[in-house]
Amino acid sequence: MIQESFADGRSLLHRVDPRLRVTGAVAVAIVVAVSYQFSTLTTALVTSLILVFAARLDLRIVLRRLFAPALFLLLLWTVLPWSFEGEAIATIGPVTLTRPGVIICSQISLKTVALVSAFMALVATMTVDTLGHALNRMKIPDNLVYMLLITFRYLFVIEQEYQRLVRAMKIRNFHLKTNLHSYRSVAFLVGMLFVRASDRARRVHGAMICRGFNGKFVSLREFPSHPVNGVYGLFIVLVLVLLFHLEWGF
Repeated sequence: MIQESFADGRSLLHRVDPRLRVTGAVAVAIVVAVSYQFSTLTTALVTSLILVFAARLDLRIVLRRLFAPALFLLLLWTVLPWSFEGEAIATIGPVTLTRPGVIICSQISLKTVALVSAFMALVATMTVDTLGHALNRMKIPDNLVYMLLITFRYLFVIEQEYQRLVRAMKIRNFHLKTNLHSYRSVAFLVGMLFVRASDRARRVHGAMICRGFNGKFVSLREFPSHPVNGVYGLFIVLVLVLLFHLEWGF
């Protein structure tokens, strides 16, 4: 199940207009993604941590969310510094630790932690439906927004169908093993899940048509202005100017 652990906060950052938060996150992500100077990347990481503390996020959950990218970075550090050509830093047996490999791994690590932290502070602090309505107000194509909202809504329904099928298999004393019977049973489970999802989709579409659905979602959600919007906007602009200056010198 998808948990919106950060969406119920009461910090000042939660009061910022969702459209501004999405715009700020995307702008910072673009600048950080094309940056290579360590001063720029370090500044981006510090900025992300400031946003995390400003949003009053639970640090235990933040660290848990960073665990998955940390595994990827660990794999990267295990392979890249020893396989990249360049100036040698150390030699251990037949392998050589190179300076360019360490530099690239460090840059990727700083970018990853900075961007994931920034998106947790700016985007994960809103519910998915709020994100969808904000994207719609930002003139993102309707089909993309509706796909996001419907997918999020019915992921839970599909998960419930999956749990129901798994319980039915367990009641029939099914135990997963490495044999042909288990493989066939799992294949039947996946196939039946698709069949039920398709049937549910037809019924839901029919119900939406009966309720007058014409291809558009009407939202009454408003994003009223708040003094904190100006403070947040000024902060993001200053951060972007600083990142540009550190990376390109202007």
